[in-house]
Amino acid sequence: MQNKYAFFPGCVLHAAAKEAEISTVAVAKRLGMQLEEIPGWTCCGASHVQDIDPETSLLTNARNLALAERMGLTIVTACSTCALMLRQAKATLLDGKKDWANERLAAAGLEFKGTVEVKHLLWVLADTCDEWADKITHPQTQLKVAPFYGCHTVRPPKIMDYESHLNPQSLEKIIRVCGATPVSIPERLKCCGFHAVFPAETAAHRMTSSAVSSAAKAGADCLLTPCPLCHMQLDMYQPDVLSSACGDTPVPVLHLPQIMAMALGLDKKEIGLSRHIIDAKPLLTTSTGSFINTR
Repeated sequence: MQNKYAFFPGCVLHAAAKEAEISTVAVAKRLGMQLEEIPGWTCCGASHVQDIDPETSLLTNARNLALAERMGLTIVTACSTCALMLRQAKATLLDGKKDWANERLAAAGLEFKGTVEVKHLLWVLADTCDEWADKITHPQTQLKVAPFYGCHTVRPPKIMDYESHLNPQSLEKIIRVCGATPVSIPERLKCCGFHAVFPAETAAHRMTSSAVSSAAKAGADCLLTPCPLCHMQLDMYQPDVLSSACGDTPVPVLHLPQIMAMALGLDKKEIGLSRHIIDAKPLLTTSTGSFINTR
């Protein structure tokens, strides 16, 4: 496993999904990964800014990439949308916009060279399962988990380009190594509704309710997503759709590093389940009945 990465947390991990950052950092530490936060990083634009001002969006991410290149490290991010925006920016810059961007970055003393790699935390963890599997001390053997990839983890395939966008298996692989059982739902590759929640609230809530309802009907103990924006949509808006979608059956939603933290036996505070809207704390006792490390 590569030991050191340039960490791009993104806005959501620094604010609304702070628990995702806490668990990401804790899991990385346990696995021997060094996450060095990129100094001066700024919002990736969350796939919205480019619709209004594509040049500003591109230049913003050219700057983020150039800052990481200064560090000489591969970028890793725990947000699917951040990964998409950074990888899309790199592809666009290398396809004829590099000189344009560098003329503007020069004012900040920066230069984009195109050498930095951008990886999702999901990919790093899936690629190194054999290296960290023996660190699992609390296998989640009684936990049934519905993987939810969402849009940006696998699409567009030419940009994300890690695994099949039609049948990805990285989440299932990690779930199994953590000792849990993956439960497939039809919505695993569908949009959660996050990026449409303000202009098309009803349609977005329909997407959310569909995923939650399917997970409940499939007997899943929780949904699992590698994207904090998907988590926000499925967790935060779930109370609004419960009555119409799945009666009184709420389904907790975990961030990818949280199931890792549980299986690694990390402290409750490092898992961060107390910050969820849908109560996920009961999941802590599903695997052994007396789960948690309280050191």
